[in-house]
Amino acid sequence: MTSPTSLGRTPLVFLPGLLCDDRLWLQQAEALKDIADPMIADLTQDDSVEAMAARVLASAPPRFALAGLSMGGYVAFEIMRQQPERVTRLALFDTSASPDTPQRAALRRASIDSLKVGRFMGVTKRMLPQLVHPQHVDSPVGDAVRDMAERIGGEAFVRQQTAVLARPDSRPTLLSIHVPTMIVVGADDVTTPLEQAQVMHEGIAGSELHVLPSCGHLPPLEQPEEATRLLRQWLQAGEAWHALAA
Repeated sequence: MTSPTSLGRTPLVFLPGLLCDDRLWLQQAEALKDIADPMIADLTQDDSVEAMAARVLASAPPRFALAGLSMGGYVAFEIMRQQPERVTRLALFDTSASPDTPQRAALRRASIDSLKVGRFMGVTKRMLPQLVHPQHVDSPVGDAVRDMAERIGGEAFVRQQTAVLARPDSRPTLLSIHVPTMIVVGADDVTTPLEQAQVMHEGIAGSELHVLPSCGHLPPLEQPEEATRLLRQWLQAGEAWHALAA
């Protein structure tokens, strides 16, 4: 079971996605303070998932629960390779253990190259349907996504895209994960769709898979109450999971 702090709360590290900052997980961090000591990592400083993971580990508590979304999931897998003994449980939101397809990799390289000849545009309204359900494009959720990207900026975006491009294939890592693991995906996520979540679910023994209807790539913003409910359930899960994973 998760080792509690001296105050009886679980150390919990949140990992944001590409072009996301602490706003992504803010509602969950606040809502779970009765049972968790949350920390939202900064993944803007490094250009490899290895360095991102090392930076998180350097500032994290000795043992902690770990929740990552999208690029944050890639970093979570790297943490599981570097120091798995420190992670007490794992939550993977709208991410993938697989490397990019050649087409996706080409798009990432093109986005990096575009900054050499133009200014950083952030997340445009045209891009929002790739990230959130259509009902959230013209809403405070869409505004929050665009604001996060503006705060992150072009230089950090290049570092993040460089890291994502060079990330290792995490599918071989799945079989080595032996902590309570929850996988969450928006039913309408077009960036890391359900089939990617199913690969992780099948590869991690005893993992739970939750599919959120009318939700895109960013459940913590699109369905904050449900994301919080699932995280609370995951944090409080105990020995029943271990029986499933045995």
